[in-house]
Amino acid sequence: MLTETNRIEFKRELTRELDIEREVVAFLNYHEGGVVYIGIDDSGNAVGVKDIDGDILKTKDRIRMGISPSPMGLFDVTVERIDEVPVIKIFVASGSEKPYYKTKYGLSERGCFLRVGTASEPMTSKQIEDLYAKRVRQSLKNIPSPHQDLTFRQLRIYYDSQGLTLNDSFAKTLDLLTTDGSYNYVAYLLADSNSMSIKLAKYTGTDRDDLIENHEYGYCSLLKATEQVLNRLQVENTVKSSIGYPYRTDTPLWNERAVRELVINAIVHNDYFNEVPPKFELFSDRLEITSAGSLPNGMSMSDFFNGVSNPRNKELMRVFRDVDLVESLGTGLLRVLKVYKKEDFVFMDNFTRVIIPYTVTSSNTDENVAEKYINELSERQQLIIKTILGI
Repeated sequence: MLTETNRIEFKRELTRELDIEREVVAFLNYHEGGVVYIGIDDSGNAVGVKDIDGDILKTKDRIRMGISPSPMGLFDVTVERIDEVPVIKIFVASGSEKPYYKTKYGLSERGCFLRVGTASEPMTSKQIEDLYAKRVRQSLKNIPSPHQDLTFRQLRIYYDSQGLTLNDSFAKTLDLLTTDGSYNYVAYLLADSNSMSIKLAKYTGTDRDDLIENHEYGYCSLLKATEQVLNRLQVENTVKSSIGYPYRTDTPLWNERAVRELVINAIVHNDYFNEVPPKFELFSDRLEITSAGSLPNGMSMSDFFNGVSNPRNKELMRVFRDVDLVESLGTGLLRVLKVYKKEDFVFMDNFTRVIIPYTVTSSNTDENVAEKYINELSERQQLIIKTILGI
């Protein structure tokens, strides 16, 4: 049986009377975000949802239309099976434009809520004023694009591939405009042409002394550049083969799914204010991923490693999710930590680096493994195998 906590709220069913906007607003304003389940009663028993698809659509529409500032990119609505019945899971990240409020009531005690213990409580006027004073005004959404003659053919292709159509008002829908209606910096990053280029370097040894390859992926939509980086790393993820009796074992240099997650996170959550793109470096013993920006304001290392989601660039997050490059919010890092250690993450004043040790290094090559097994055979067997292998 599940239990409500400061980050988990239960609702039995979605009705007109259910104030789902209140619960989501409370978690948006809470520093850890949270999860709302629909289809679980107050006692923690899963009762299920009858019209799961219909209720998911209604939930998304109510959150999108009923909350300000725009929560797009900060929530995710999915299906989860608990005790063999389907329930709706609404994952809500902590927002950076606090205070969030129910659009109908504005910045008032009837519109603003905050998670307190296991309840969503109205905020006082002072709490609202304090949060508003601290609101992060400087975001990519508010920075004008250095060029306004932007085109978005590549963006349309990615949306078309998911069966989604961008209509004439897509720039407004995707938050690609500033308050005066100009293209913002998010639009610039997603446009067909820009000055952003992601570097991928390769070295022969364990340091940066001997650079053997230097690639740049960019000057195009950030979606396309991301895919180019992922494709290149897939090529570099060379499979090492261990020859043993009676089987041959193939081992890649790194866990592909975990590294994919880390690559996309580095690109989506990169701090682009100083126009510094993420960097990817291949050494003989490791892969290093470095992105601009340390932990977001208000987030501790404990929050980070516990999967608390606080997207730095929610507009980019929303687009990457639309085109299926990002999975459900709040789950990616937890999957990574099943493969790699917390110690592999390095937080600096202005950068974040992930150091991914290779699964197979030069000390564990095919030849060494083969020789080890050959030496364990009889002299006649060794002679036959060495003749076949040409050793």
